[in-house]
Amino acid sequence: MSGRVLIVVTHLLGAGHLTRARALAGAFAASGYETTLVSGGMPMPTAPPPGVTFIQLPPVQVREARFSELLDERGAPVTVALLHARRALLRETVIEIAPAILITELFPLGRRGLADEFLALLRATRALDPRPLVLSSVRDILVAPAKPGRVAEAETRLDDFYDGILVHGDPALSTLDLSWPVGDRVRALIHETGYVDEDVAPVPVVERNGIVVSGGSSPAGLPLFRAALSAASIVPDHPWHVLVGRAVTEADFLALRQAAPAHVTVDRARPDFRGLLAGAEVSVSQAGYNTSIDLLRTGVRSVLVPFEGGRETEQRLRAERLQAAGLAHLLPESALGGPSLAQAVKVALASPLPPAATIALDGAARSVTIARRLGAPASHPSPINWSILSEAIARARGTGYEPAFWWRDDDAVAASPALDSLLQLSRRYDAPLALAVIPAAWEASLAERLLGESGVQVLVHGWAHDNHAPATAKKAEFGAHREMATMAAQAAAGLRKLESAFPAILPVFVPPWNRIAPALVSHLAEAGYAGLSTFRDRECAFPAPGLVQINTHVDPIDWHGSRSLAPVPELIAALASAIDGRNAGKAVGEPIGLLTHHLVHDAKIWAFCEELLAFLSRSGLLFGTLESYGVTTRETSSRCCALSSYDAPSRGEADG
Repeated sequence: MSGRVLIVVTHLLGAGHLTRARALAGAFAASGYETTLVSGGMPMPTAPPPGVTFIQLPPVQVREARFSELLDERGAPVTVALLHARRALLRETVIEIAPAILITELFPLGRRGLADEFLALLRATRALDPRPLVLSSVRDILVAPAKPGRVAEAETRLDDFYDGILVHGDPALSTLDLSWPVGDRVRALIHETGYVDEDVAPVPVVERNGIVVSGGSSPAGLPLFRAALSAASIVPDHPWHVLVGRAVTEADFLALRQAAPAHVTVDRARPDFRGLLAGAEVSVSQAGYNTSIDLLRTGVRSVLVPFEGGRETEQRLRAERLQAAGLAHLLPESALGGPSLAQAVKVALASPLPPAATIALDGAARSVTIARRLGAPASHPSPINWSILSEAIARARGTGYEPAFWWRDDDAVAASPALDSLLQLSRRYDAPLALAVIPAAWEASLAERLLGESGVQVLVHGWAHDNHAPATAKKAEFGAHREMATMAAQAAAGLRKLESAFPAILPVFVPPWNRIAPALVSHLAEAGYAGLSTFRDRECAFPAPGLVQINTHVDPIDWHGSRSLAPVPELIAALASAIDGRNAGKAVGEPIGLLTHHLVHDAKIWAFCEELLAFLSRSGLLFGTLESYGVTTRETSSRCCALSSYDAPSRGEADG
């Protein structure tokens, strides 16, 4: 076996999504993967592909493209209990299978109504060790988002959980940006696979005769079927064969049969559909994904009447692209009627066969190849030995102490790809982030980027991050080398400047290079600050009246050597020592602070940060906000520290 693959799909109206997911599952199974397909739509009568394990969730469906109104298998509104059962089964499945690859069909670029269960699945996946490769599987054309906020929401979820997007289309016919606003963040994730065809068997060449009408599996095809019966009366010199989807009620099916002229056969949909198309003069159909592949495979003349109910734009766009390529004739649904359909069929009958399509139809096999090439970023056992840290956690819990953490990142000034990576990590592991922003240097793009980032709070990182220390001294902007009044004024100005731009600001002062003149500390509360944060264990919680101190303690950068990742065993030992120290009553119960500098991280540092956050998440340890640790408390205390101790150790020498 090549590993385990889990594919999750919920088809709500037709069966197209399930058909595509089945084809992917079959391709992975045929390539040696232990493959499981989970379906949350209505049960389908066909068996799963060979080698594929099939799991059916309690089914849901919709009627008439009302995707916000979920119904159960009987057509009644879904209950909270049913949705809870679906989420629970998804979580149990991914934990039990522990896949190397997880593929979600359409989400997060669709299926917003099922976001809770997909997010529950993704969060459970994120805690697995090793972490699977996570891919979104989408068709060539999506339903355009109605609101800009939905695009941002989808991009955030992609940032948080996904390693790639499999777009099952061919740029020669259609690209994703025709229907979805593809920005740089999404474009970097896209892998075009070609169209996914479940049936790769060659199509026999036969003599063509008659018109075949199909309308997908759902009742949405009924208007097309009724118009076809009327059109058949106008075009009586060709036999017509109408194939009705199995989700159409028996009453509607019988009504169509009774209304059919003598030269029209009305059947339920048949497994030999592609063979019927190969022998047809003209196909009349909607423009669904799988139907379009059938048309391309068989080379039949086709009249497309795309489904446009509700806000659906997918089929219309696809039909337009096929018509532009000379592969189909388009009849808009708004113009559908017996006479108009009859005229479209006559035009198609008089037209030559469409040119042989050169569109890629091997998307299932290509998807397997792409997934193998991408590999899971953390799909192999971590090379880091966490045993020392695990033992420290166990010792702490054995005495009733639960280790507490917080996270500070320094030097933020503007939006950047590095900041995107930082925010993605924060969201992925539910780790609140305190972002130290340089007041004199910040740009408007930073404020815009942080809008909606509920897990981020802004701290004040000095003033301009300028070094005022003599050449022989350690770097400092707010050291004892400057006039006290000037430093106090700049500290106050920094807070005022950021308060006007960042709603999520906390009045916490973070001196550059983690160094601050002892005499300045007592002025911070007067300037409006409630907190101070530097580097190393603090000696008491309240360095001055009205001021709480929460420090950082572990910085993964080797500032005095490679300026890449510090020796990992030393970092693990430092974390374990910090836990043991607090377990022994040292550091007055201060949470352990992770200090990062996103602008100077290389790949090794990013990888370690993710490994660390994943390990802490698996260990059940959570990051808290500064507020949860009392940083906004302006309570005074008689407990004082020896202020001369606020000089960072060598590890923080080059702190930004």
